[in-house]
Order: sequence, then C-alpha cells, then structure tokens
Amino acid sequence: MHNAAFAALGLNWRYLAFEVHPDDLRAAIEGARVMRFAGLNLTVPHKLLALGLVDTLDKSAKKWGAVNTIRFESVGRNGRLKIRAVGFNTDADAIVSALREDLKLELRGASVFLLGAGGAGRTAALKLAVEKVAQLFLFNRTRSRAEAVAAEVKKRFPSVRVMVGYPKSAVDLLVNATSLGLKPGDKLPLAEKQFSLKQARAVYDLIYRPVETPLLKAAQKAGCKTANGLGMLLHQGAKAFEIWTGKTAPLDVMRRALEQNIYGH
Repeated sequence: MHNAAFAALGLNWRYLAFEVHPDDLRAAIEGARVMRFAGLNLTVPHKLLALGLVDTLDKSAKKWGAVNTIRFESVGRNGRLKIRAVGFNTDADAIVSALREDLKLELRGASVFLLGAGGAGRTAALKLAVEKVAQLFLFNRTRSRAEAVAAEVKKRFPSVRVMVGYPKSAVDLLVNATSLGLKPGDKLPLAEKQFSLKQARAVYDLIYRPVETPLLKAAQKAGCKTANGLGMLLHQGAKAFEIWTGKTAPLDVMRRALEQNIYGH
C-alpha cells in the first residue's frame, strides 16, 4: 500500500520489509538512522521494546504505551546536525476507524469482550475506554496480564466497568487481539464452553492474513457481523505515511493495493 501511495504522489521512495529478531532491534533502528531512512514501521513483537529504543516519544506513543511507527528527523545540536528517532503509535485511532467503517458500530455505551492483553490488546483496551464503552471484559491466557491492563483502564477511565474473564451475557462486540488464527491449525482464541459466539453481535479480528480466521468462520456461522483487520492495517498505514511524508495519504489508492494483495482482486 505504501509503494502504491508513493507512486501515486510521484515520490521517489520505497517501502521494504525486513525480518529482525527482537535481540537485534536496537541495531536495526540504529542502522536505519545511519542509512538515512525516513522512518520505520514495527510489528509484533517490537512495539513495546521500541519504547526504550527511540530518542523521544510522540504524545500518541506516550498515551498508548507502544511504538509502531518511527520517524527519523534532523535536529541541530551545538552546530551539528543530529538525526533523532521519534516514536509514534498509529494503531489506536486505526482500530476505532476500522470498527466504525467495517462494522458500523457505535462504541459509546457498548459492551465489549476483548481477547488478548499484549501490546495490541492493551492499546485496544485503552482506546475503547476513551471511546466510552460501558463494559469491557478482558481475557488473556496469562490472567495476570489481563488483570494489569484492567487495573490500568480502571485507574485512567473510572467510568468504564472493567472485568477480567468471560462475559456471562451478550456483548455488542468481540475483538480478537491475540495471534491465534495467524497459523494454519490454530485453535479458536476462546473456549466455546465458556462463551458462545451467539452471545456476540459483531466480531472483529485484528488478523488480516488469512482473510478468514477460524474465529471469523465460526462467528459467521453463529450469525455475527464480522470483519478482519484489513481496515485497521489501512488506517494505521495511512497515518504512518502522513507522519513520514507530511502529505495527505491517498486512502483509496492504498485500500485498492491492500485488497489486491490480500484478497487477490
């Protein structure tokens, strides 16, 4: 989507993918800085690690506690030019944009069941609280992580009712922020004996490849409205594009490029 956007705007830029081990993330960021990259995107498991590896954090990264976008910028110091790395978070706003666009969902006053309390889950929980959901149920395989996120939400957004564990009643939205569904043969990210998908009006999976995860297949059979993570990918990417280039992202061009790559049309 980025290369399509660069071409549409006549920019002589290139977006490339690199696989970096977490142990090498500091060296990778430093290498990109030295080679005068305009910026970077970071994905799992680098978003939390990067918080301590950039020179400064934008208010978005401070607020959501994760970095998925870095911009390298020149700053003067003692007559010398220095390149600093600034960390941003474009995921939080992208989640809400995608939920509204793809599921036509009003979050204010909604009841939400969120699976996963890692970097993506924590960001989603905090952003949903900002949107004034009425109830937020959190489940994570390691219960203590869900409890830590619940405690943070309660402290920062006391008006939101937060519970750890499976909801007993129906919810307006179930969000999967775990990685279960990425690999062939993955199980569902929830125990169906504890929560029936018929209890959810809508299901959103942050995963976009495969297009249809086991969770989304099961949710469709249960009669839920469903959407995958393509919309979130699009909106976080468009914001990153604007951070790097200072230009308005050509959203339609980026959407078409993503759909062609992921759906094959």
